[in-house]
Amino acid sequence: MGNFVIKNNVKKIREERCMGKYELARRAGVSPITIGRIEKGLPCRLETKRKIIKALGYKLSVRNLVFPEE
Repeated sequence: MGNFVIKNNVKKIREERCMGKYELARRAGVSPITIGRIEKGLPCRLETKRKIIKALGYKLSVRNLVFPEE
């Protein structure tokens, strides 16, 4: 099984909100390493995506703004 990249807007939105990786990780209840991996386009669980969407201040109904290929 090879690695594949998943396009998302996590880093862009985080930086627009002047939020560091550690702050987003704290708000989402995940590790900063997880945030870094997601920003690089590595896959993650659906529950992790939900936590990040909420931590960025979005409702789940507009998840496509954060994770467009969902």
